[in-house]
Amino acid sequence: MPELPEVELVAKSLDNLTKNRQILTAELLRERLAPFNPPEDFSQKLKDSKITGVHRRGKHILFDLNNGQTLITHLRMSGRFLLLPVECELPKFTHAVFYFSDETRLVFSDQRHFGYMRIVETEKLRETKELKNLAPEPFSDEFNQKYFRAVLKTSKRSLKEFLLDQTKVCGLGNIYAAEAMFLARVNPQTPAHSLSVKKAGVLLEKIREVLAESIVHGSTLNINPENIDGSYYGGGYESSWRVYDREKQPCVNCRTEIERLKQGGRSSYFCPKCQK
Repeated sequence: MPELPEVELVAKSLDNLTKNRQILTAELLRERLAPFNPPEDFSQKLKDSKITGVHRRGKHILFDLNNGQTLITHLRMSGRFLLLPVECELPKFTHAVFYFSDETRLVFSDQRHFGYMRIVETEKLRETKELKNLAPEPFSDEFNQKYFRAVLKTSKRSLKEFLLDQTKVCGLGNIYAAEAMFLARVNPQTPAHSLSVKKAGVLLEKIREVLAESIVHGSTLNINPENIDGSYYGGGYESSWRVYDREKQPCVNCRTEIERLKQGGRSSYFCPKCQK
């Protein structure tokens, strides 16, 4: 599942590729993609609208329209956006199509059928169930040491499970949580409320560091409009992971063998020496 850096880069690419384009019509091919907007409503609310900008909140991609509506999208496990010329066939797992006035089409495909869309009034966007309970953005002023220490103290869950809770820390997933904990030298099994003030401060900075370096890496990639999201997944960055998905490989710091354990149904990777 894409995490904050991938979603940020996809949103920026979509903004560059679709801003100021007019949607002549839109077609919802899989109704469960947009459970709050039946196909006729989906098409009606998007018809003849212009995309004024694309941005991100948490792991959600937000298309603002000039008719006072915003399209919320979550890629989930396998959602993909593709900007296709008219002569290209639609992909096998196409779930929604946005037809632009220049005869190109923005296609949303999703092999595993977990993607999500919803059209809401832009002025009520921040109060929707999808966004209202999200934690502050990691690069915002609100995500500071005072906030982080306070929410850590409220949780007796493991640190790993805490970091994946989008109401506590926004945008992190399995990969960047593992990387941040490794850099901060904290064990993923540590109860969140027991983390010291000093370690909490270090972890906060390392969360920002791993997210920022991934965004910078992604910004150097060449983007294929016909596979916007796929341009970011992997992209060679996996070779830079310090601990994630490196079970039984030597730690980059101390050469101790990286271990893996299950937490909340997810794999956690850590160095037993560096992250005691």
